[in-house]
Amino acid sequence: MKVYISALFCLLSISLFGQTTRKYSNEFMNIGVDAAALGMSSAVTSHTSDVNAGYWNPAGLLSIEDNQLALMHSSYFANIANYDYAAFAMPLDNRSAIGISLIRFAVDDILNTTQLIDEQGNINYDRISLFSTADYGLTFSYARELPVQGLNYGVNAKVIRRVIGDFASSWGFGLDAGIHFETNNNWKFGVMARDITTTFNAWAIDEGEFEKIRNAVEGQNQELPESTEITIPKLQIGISKLFEFNVDYTLLAAANLNMRFEENNDIISTSFASINPALGFEFGYIDMVYLRAGMGNFQNELQIDNTEQLTFQPSFGVGFKYNGVQIDYAFTDIGDQSVALYSNVFSLKLDFSIFR
Repeated sequence: MKVYISALFCLLSISLFGQTTRKYSNEFMNIGVDAAALGMSSAVTSHTSDVNAGYWNPAGLLSIEDNQLALMHSSYFANIANYDYAAFAMPLDNRSAIGISLIRFAVDDILNTTQLIDEQGNINYDRISLFSTADYGLTFSYARELPVQGLNYGVNAKVIRRVIGDFASSWGFGLDAGIHFETNNNWKFGVMARDITTTFNAWAIDEGEFEKIRNAVEGQNQELPESTEITIPKLQIGISKLFEFNVDYTLLAAANLNMRFEENNDIISTSFASINPALGFEFGYIDMVYLRAGMGNFQNELQIDNTEQLTFQPSFGVGFKYNGVQIDYAFTDIGDQSVALYSNVFSLKLDFSIFR
């Protein structure tokens, strides 16, 4: 085991220092999926146990008993940007499971005004065209039970596709890994390491299109941007406990520590890493109706007078499950409490056991 750990850290070091890293890269893959999870401020690393575990912690896929399908939609910037997600998972046997998911974050029908003014300096509206910018994340998940009772592991292989009209596009690849442990008294623990080998994106830029805008602003020639970018690893550690009051009522309490290996405005921030906690609660009634709440995204926000103010992002959610069909809703950033964008999130989960 020590040999494997040493090899992993060696690989991480080579990947990190062999390329230029960016603090924020492929951020659309960090927004989150499933309204049930977002209603708990994404504090689900330890107890995720359905088709959506392929995103949150693939080790949780071992809990599914039949094929499952999930769909989600959310809008941002007054419906200008759309965020969509679909996933499917199935057990292979009583010791392993697989899943596949697709995320799309896009702004469609953007006005391209780079050719609005012709060579004679005349404004010609016929020269305006439309283009879209879209980010896609395709994830393949595999989970397997370990010989230790209650301990499972899972891995993700990710393919990233990003398109900016006819101007530029990129392909990216990366790996995630997660573990999940459950005790006999309803305690659950989870660890999710994202982009463990760093996720590498290689951009192809249409130089013909680039030449059209190089001198768009007189005296300000544009330079070609870097053609590669690296997404650095992130670590999420979770713990949760399910309290059963009687046959009708339950309370799930969960907490996450989300770590980035960079310095930013998180509540705990050093030159080595920044840590952001998240808390989530889910009250359940007869395993049919759910009420959720959470707090996360704790940030030291810089004010106009150069002082710092602690902000956080509260979330609220409700859910309904009946006969294998689950519908969830989440409202994030209640009251515009933080600088994060609020969003109304809807998701649907279907368990194929209803067809049997």
